[in-house]
Amino acid sequence: MKHLVIVESPSKSKTIGKYLGKDYIVTSSKGHIRDLSKSGKDGLGIDQDNDYAPKYSIPRDKRETVKELKEYVKKADDVYLATDPDREGEAISWHLAQVLGIDMDQDNRIVFHEITKNAVTQALEHPRKIDQNLVKSQETRRVLDRIIGFKLSKLLQRKIKSKSAGRVQSVALRLICEKEDEINAFVPEEYWKIKASFIKDQIPFEADLTKYKTKKLEIHNGEEATKAFEALGKDFTVEKLTKSVKKKNSKAPFITSTLQQEASSKLGFKAKRTMSIAQRLYEGVDLGQETVGLITYMRTDSIRLAPEFINETKKYIEEKYGKDYVGRAKVAKKTENVQDAHEAIRPTSILRTPESIKEHLTAEQYKLYAMIYARAIASLMTPATMDATSVVLDNNGYKFNASGSVMKFDGYLRAYSAYEKSNNELLPPLEEGEILNAEKVDKSQHFTKPPARYSEAKLIKELEELGIGRPSTYATIIDTIVSRGYVELENKAFKPTKSGILTNSKLVEFFDSIINVEYTAKMENELDEIAQGNDTYVNAISHFEEKFEPLLETAYEKMPKIEPQKTGEKCPQCGGDLVIRKGRYGEFVACSNYPECKYIKADPNNKIGQESGDICPNCGAPMVYKRGRFGDFIACSNYPECKTILKDKNDKTNQETGETCPKCGSPMVYKKGRFGPFEACSNYPKCKYIKPKPKKKKVKEEETKEA
Repeated sequence: MKHLVIVESPSKSKTIGKYLGKDYIVTSSKGHIRDLSKSGKDGLGIDQDNDYAPKYSIPRDKRETVKELKEYVKKADDVYLATDPDREGEAISWHLAQVLGIDMDQDNRIVFHEITKNAVTQALEHPRKIDQNLVKSQETRRVLDRIIGFKLSKLLQRKIKSKSAGRVQSVALRLICEKEDEINAFVPEEYWKIKASFIKDQIPFEADLTKYKTKKLEIHNGEEATKAFEALGKDFTVEKLTKSVKKKNSKAPFITSTLQQEASSKLGFKAKRTMSIAQRLYEGVDLGQETVGLITYMRTDSIRLAPEFINETKKYIEEKYGKDYVGRAKVAKKTENVQDAHEAIRPTSILRTPESIKEHLTAEQYKLYAMIYARAIASLMTPATMDATSVVLDNNGYKFNASGSVMKFDGYLRAYSAYEKSNNELLPPLEEGEILNAEKVDKSQHFTKPPARYSEAKLIKELEELGIGRPSTYATIIDTIVSRGYVELENKAFKPTKSGILTNSKLVEFFDSIINVEYTAKMENELDEIAQGNDTYVNAISHFEEKFEPLLETAYEKMPKIEPQKTGEKCPQCGGDLVIRKGRYGEFVACSNYPECKYIKADPNNKIGQESGDICPNCGAPMVYKRGRFGDFIACSNYPECKTILKDKNDKTNQETGETCPKCGSPMVYKKGRFGPFEACSNYPKCKYIKPKPKKKKVKEEETKEA
């Protein structure tokens, strides 16, 4: 063996391995091989008395991987580090070099933004040194997250029983809570609309009352509406007719945030799922004759496209749609946060159409690839143009407005119409001075609505616009606040839970100066400065600690501790009060003197640990009830020596319910998931119908009082 190439993903190594000859061995680190240790003061893994020097350790589950990599390195004439082209990837390469004894003064770091044979071989011809500025930027982020995560989480767990806090997740939670405050404080205001309906030349259209003479008209109540309504005559005069040609430009190719937003709103994919599917498309898909990465690197905030791709795509557009459809590449606005080293997310070849490879993709992969492909090609196409008409109708000084538009040239919508609609709204031929009679005039009452909660797409957009987090972190941020139980989805929008509201209120009360949008965005900019060599790790950490530590001390001193709820019973072992505690599997009753007294009251409905009456068919030991992520099950008491599991006699999983699916007519069956049992179609995955659970009826206040 002569050459060793190390990537971080096994599937990525398989794809690249097929491109390179027998002189190359391609292997993977399976992600990070090191992380901050949990040694030292507060278990932070940093030496606070020595410029916050990080201490790293190799996790137990990575020791075998490191051992294998060292054997590969011993036999290799040279080593290339080919981890992902971002800060995280740069850091992984640095850790590999340190642990495996690879000379960092050598040009042994290679970078490519798409996994194709040409891109990989080109990268091998242009190796560089590991970028220490990028490494320090990632290291600073990791240490900041560790300090905040460990210290804040410990405080909140001790004081209010919250699960965790984080540098960015807590700001996202704050945005959701502040939106909820706006909703709760919102007072609806009444307003009225007056609309006139017309038909001319068999073409119906409507016009809305907007002005009285030259003044904008706002109708606040029924009395004002009636006054305006009764002042109208029969005749509507076409006072002004304006015709124009309007252009509708295509959007830029996808970056991480816009891909997550569009996948959420158009495909119904959660951000975490989108990134998982995109990762697979990037790392390589077996197309029968070859395995190839189908898209460029999916963690990016640049809309730049490679000149080769632009030229190839323009040629394809001209051949497929015609010369009139060939547009120009989008130019990025100058912003501080954009890291233009990356390209936008695009197909690695415009000739690899979604339909041509559909049989090799899963349904989800096809949907996401098709959307990425359509967005990339549309971004290089000409605008759509519309013949637009607007008209002002006068009736006794009251001005009504109507508008219409007709597609003149479809432009980029020829390729992107599946994801962006453009409806024709016809107006009949009209002339200024013409008199029209309305078919009917209606007045209607309305009320202003409170601001909408954040959907996943809107939250990602807000985080991006505010400079909170980075493309690679949005999915993790959302996943964390959901899994911690701080927010829940209601009608596909985030609503804070009681735990989330309490956690946010205490963070705002004691850490308002650092858990806020402005400070967090400032820290992101500071990380960018470190990546560019304009700031240092020590400077960033020390400035943060100077601000953070006094706040932490004050919080420990003044934040009230929420005591667990007492049951009114006494502990039979030590006489202390029994209290309700929350555990991994729900609430339980235990002694308040824990950890000195570890008494837990037995739950008569809880069979966990009790014998089921069965005998293990493999070793003869008694079977006992256990509890896992999907509920209770029966397992051998001789675990881990014997790992036999029996199906619970009361478990109805996969049994028919007696009902049929309202969508496809297949039998409905019982299922079990992470949130408990549910009923679903037996024809899954072709039919994904799930029977809605009945909503709990709310007891009216009057009924409660009477009871």
